[in-house]
Amino acid sequence: MRADSILFPTEAGLFCPEGGFHIDPLRPVERALITHGHSDHARFGHGAVMATAETLEIMRLRMGDGFAGATQLAEAETRIGGVTVGFHPAGHVLGSSQISVEAGGCRIVVSGDYARQPNPTCAPFQPVPCDVFVTEATFGLPVFRFPEPSTQVAKLLASMAEFPDRPHLVGAYALGKAQHVIALLREAGYDAPIAIHGALKALCDFYTSRGIDLGALVPATAEDVAAQLVIAPPSAFASPWVQRFRDPVIGFASGWMAVRARARQRGVELPLVISDHVDWPALTGTLAELAPSEVWVTHGAEEGVMRWCELAQIPARPLRLVGYEDEAE
Repeated sequence: MRADSILFPTEAGLFCPEGGFHIDPLRPVERALITHGHSDHARFGHGAVMATAETLEIMRLRMGDGFAGATQLAEAETRIGGVTVGFHPAGHVLGSSQISVEAGGCRIVVSGDYARQPNPTCAPFQPVPCDVFVTEATFGLPVFRFPEPSTQVAKLLASMAEFPDRPHLVGAYALGKAQHVIALLREAGYDAPIAIHGALKALCDFYTSRGIDLGALVPATAEDVAAQLVIAPPSAFASPWVQRFRDPVIGFASGWMAVRARARQRGVELPLVISDHVDWPALTGTLAELAPSEVWVTHGAEEGVMRWCELAQIPARPLRLVGYEDEAE
């Protein structure tokens, strides 16, 4: 069976006619399979949603109990209509999965967003042999080569030691990045309380309930907070909330901090290059490892990945899906 008859792009996103479902659809559909809980992949109002237990709970926390008409837990491989689907760890955030779709001897794996660097808050990426690999390309250019996360945590701790009287405010997205940064700090031996913005509390509590050690967390809104380190979503830095902190060191944890102009544009004094996506070496290394017969590129720097595939003599095509706004970074 031809791969493009099993799965193909539509205005609503990738659609599988044999199974009657979309993967990470961009608007409400009858049946959706969801790779992870970020809002550009997991949306409100589907008739039915199939996802991992963690992703279903994250969707409930973020959108409310009625986020979908019905839900189905993704466990073992499942037959849906004329195809077999499976969910495999993606290493992006807690509960994130690649989704495999197989029919007629052809297997397509849709990566969603994925990462290859070890992340203490989620299961590592699992390479899945396939005929077609559908990859993201958020950082799909050779300029993106991320350092080891431990070096960025060491950079943050060194700044805190150098400026003990200045609060350090680190921007990190509420789902995944905030918990990743906190867990890395705990791994590095930082055991002091960390203050968190209120927008992070529910998700941090959920991560803790799943056995992720985030240590002592205190609300950043308390009047007597003595924590030197505060984690907040980027949106908080454009609000009056940030004015309560005197002479703060402003940091931001993102793969985009590898681009100095981005850091300057955001007024970031302490850029921390910590990403939950693959960089260029990890992306191209994954393609070389999987050696699929064909690569499809969903969102990001499609041209860079297409050129690499051309040089590697791997057939590739851009899907040109619009609407994945990279919330995770």
